[in-house]
Amino acid sequence: MKFPRIHSLKEIAALIGTTYIGPSNFPVSGCNEIHVVEEGDIVFVDHPKYYDKALESKATVVLINKHVECPKGKALLISKDPFTDFNKLTTHFKPFEIATSAISKTAIIGKNTIIQPNVFIGNNVVIGDNCVLHPNVTIYDNCTIGNNVTIHAGSVLGADAFYYKNRKEGFDKLLSGGSVIIEDNVDIGALCTIDRGVSGITTIKKGTKIDNQVQIGHDTVIGKKCLIASQTGIAGCVIVEDEVTLWGQVGTNSGITIGTKAVILGQTGVTKSVPGGKTYFGTPIDESRKKLKEMAQIKQIIKKQKK
Repeated sequence: MKFPRIHSLKEIAALIGTTYIGPSNFPVSGCNEIHVVEEGDIVFVDHPKYYDKALESKATVVLINKHVECPKGKALLISKDPFTDFNKLTTHFKPFEIATSAISKTAIIGKNTIIQPNVFIGNNVVIGDNCVLHPNVTIYDNCTIGNNVTIHAGSVLGADAFYYKNRKEGFDKLLSGGSVIIEDNVDIGALCTIDRGVSGITTIKKGTKIDNQVQIGHDTVIGKKCLIASQTGIAGCVIVEDEVTLWGQVGTNSGITIGTKAVILGQTGVTKSVPGGKTYFGTPIDESRKKLKEMAQIKQIIKKQKK
């Protein structure tokens, strides 16, 4: 999430009520999660397990709950609760906007695009040319949809990320300030849900086709010309590279990568990253030929035991 302008470290510290280490005029241009940070971004960390990863990341400002040595060329924001202070940044720079109409006056809709009855289009949404949005589609604020996109009935784009911190009093939500981008020539089936990024962008690239009842989590990137069958659930922060096929009821862990032209057979649990160009099956996941061979061998062992 980029800020409308570059702020100084001192300004950001005052905004969220923290102390800071570094020059007061140190430039800050945005805030992001660890996997998508860039130079100028703030990243937050509140667990010792991830201190080094955050301090060594591309982020140039680290919002942290411990006094540590500041790496060269970076700055620190010292906070009692980085999770809450990161939420303060999201609330300030991407505040919730109340809808006043079914189709926002700030939405931009391209030529020859068809909007069927009962569609909701939020603030600052951009929709390209020759699209079709079927009844009861919901497009939350700040989503971008390319040209020649079809979205079938009941699908929802841009709902909040499923991201919580477990506290004694209950689950504390990490607020979502990201968005969704759907590129050209994408088809989205009925009753699909594509969550926006926490601070980045959930992206569906050109030519991908998505069946009915598919869930795609926050900050995930789906490559070009992918096929995703019904009841597949893709977790947050996943990278699905180009021309991947995911058959029905596939589920994934978060933070993994599925390589180009991989084929994942139905009901597979993608528990780890897998290289492209191969077919996979089962939970835990493995190459399908190997997995099916193992299953056949197990059957033979059972038969022998019964004799």
